[in-house]
Amino acid sequence: MNGPPLVDSFGRVHRYLRLSVTDRCNYHCTYCVPPEGVNWSPKSDILSFEELACIARVFVSLGIEKIRLTGGEPTARAGIVHLVRQIAQLPGLKQLAMTTNGHTLARLAAPLANAGLHRVNISIDSLDSAMFQDLTGGGSLKQVLRGIHAARLAGLSPIRLNAVILKGKNDHEVMDLVRFVEQHPKHLQLRFIEYMPFEVRRFEPVPSSTILAQIAKERTLMAIDKAAPTAGPAKEWFAPETNLHVGFITPLSQQFCATCNRLRMTATGHLRTCLAHEDTPSLRDLLRGGASDEELARNIRNMVMGKPEGHACTVEGGQPFEGIMTGIGG
Repeated sequence: MNGPPLVDSFGRVHRYLRLSVTDRCNYHCTYCVPPEGVNWSPKSDILSFEELACIARVFVSLGIEKIRLTGGEPTARAGIVHLVRQIAQLPGLKQLAMTTNGHTLARLAAPLANAGLHRVNISIDSLDSAMFQDLTGGGSLKQVLRGIHAARLAGLSPIRLNAVILKGKNDHEVMDLVRFVEQHPKHLQLRFIEYMPFEVRRFEPVPSSTILAQIAKERTLMAIDKAAPTAGPAKEWFAPETNLHVGFITPLSQQFCATCNRLRMTATGHLRTCLAHEDTPSLRDLLRGGASDEELARNIRNMVMGKPEGHACTVEGGQPFEGIMTGIGG
């Protein structure tokens, strides 16, 4: 099954799918999980590995070239190595990546790489153990650092370290994170991601322009042009004196909706064409109702065609995104 690429009504071509495999997570990051906690989806509502592989196959047949496995925490799903092996074998898939908190990578990095995983993004918002524990709701910085080391040894490079900077919390650690990445410039890259409010605004974001200016005081930064059709939304910079690669993802201060090439599939089978909206029908229900690959493809095309132009959330106001991040898949 092939044909024209996945295009929406605004002419945006989609070649990148973020596929959530679970809404559960072993961390409880303050900007991701609300204080009252989360009601996890029943196991019966979560897509099985067979269903995930089937949906991935249909998307690849429609022109998706890059799949990123997300959660929740994808490595919290038992048997994740088996799923990676299934998806990695899909003809036409050019890149298979994963976003993880890194807690179990010391054990899983090598098996995941051997199964066909190409790259990992690892979330690390602080290099101070106490601050890290506070931001992640009890996470272990030491364990994540072990995971980063294991990912380097397994060849899952370049490894992108994702950091969400919150005003008054960890905004004093920007250069600490820069210097950490500069210790291994061949293997590590840095991504600063603006805080995105879901349902309510609980923190004040630090605009990426502020972080960029802070780094530019100590490093010479050169903009990097990206041309790959599967490239993400990060605006990337390079510091030649230390070989630092740093990117900025700016969903609020510099919205990239006009060039968005990403789709998100939740662990319960809802195709989220826009991060800000959760009103699409369930592909899981279609699949469990006996839909063929052709029927799934037709529904996917219709959903993508209905993708909204953008979101209405801004740095200081606007409409917060719908849902909870763990259930959306990042």
